[in-house]
Amino acid sequence: MSQQINTAGAGLAAGQGRRQAAKTGFAKQIKRIVRNYDLYLLFLPTLAYFIIFHYVPMYGLQIAFKNFNPIKGISGSPWVGFANFERFFESYQLFTIIRNTLGISLYELLVAFPAPIILALMINQLTSERFKRFVQTVTYAPHFISTVVVVGIVYLLLSPKTGAVNSFLGLFGIKPIFFMGSADWFKTVFVFSGVWQSIGWGTIIYLAALTAVNPDLHEAATVDGASKLQRVIHIDIPSIMPTVIIMLIMNMGHMMSVGFEKVYLMQNQLNVDSSETIQTYVYKAGLVQAQYSYAAAIGLFNTIINFILLISVNKLAKSLKQTSLW
Repeated sequence: MSQQINTAGAGLAAGQGRRQAAKTGFAKQIKRIVRNYDLYLLFLPTLAYFIIFHYVPMYGLQIAFKNFNPIKGISGSPWVGFANFERFFESYQLFTIIRNTLGISLYELLVAFPAPIILALMINQLTSERFKRFVQTVTYAPHFISTVVVVGIVYLLLSPKTGAVNSFLGLFGIKPIFFMGSADWFKTVFVFSGVWQSIGWGTIIYLAALTAVNPDLHEAATVDGASKLQRVIHIDIPSIMPTVIIMLIMNMGHMMSVGFEKVYLMQNQLNVDSSETIQTYVYKAGLVQAQYSYAAAIGLFNTIINFILLISVNKLAKSLKQTSLW
């Protein structure tokens, strides 16, 4: 009996100790916040932005499970369960939409993702600072051009009658190609025009990572007779690999979210079989045809797939002892 009393007393004392430790830890946290209040004030606008524009609107996700009626509002619209999701999965356009979205995303992952890395490694090898700044300026500039203007430039360059590309091909006896009206060429034009627009801006992160490489490593490799290519492969690439992994994980997090604006501007009736993606389909179903619940269900499905990809790739990177987001 006395042993049971002693055990109970020890458990009670341990519980009180944990509560006291929790109170002490909480008090220390409050003191830390008060001591660094200025830093938290700087963080407050960012926190407010995410709460107001990202978390509060999540209340409206429930219309994906309702037959939303703007007159009745979100709370007054009747529940339909997974009917909107079933309608999407049974749609005859499902395969085409998923195929196009994945096709463009994988194409961008294979071409557009490594392009800034390669350019950053090349720029880092330049010895002339003046020429390096010139290259950076030229490659950065397209990032600041609006998507509408970029698509207009693409149309002008690829015009079958007056376009510079077809004029050049004509010099070799090749007949004009209607690039913007061909479903086969859509993905290539979309991806490579995106590379031209964003490659310079994408190098900023990798160039910043390359500045952290110890110059002594290059000096030692040079003394040992290593060429520039060998130094890039064995010093630069391993040094920026953690940054590359982080960027890859973040890219996988929106793999199913192909940019709507550019796809929609480049889309026409001739290439729609290759250009209809989830984003353009949601726009047409939700805003053009006013099928709000149906569009919300498709958008929620797309977000869930992106979330699963993000978690999976991050877990894979962590299991391989690589850098991860968490």
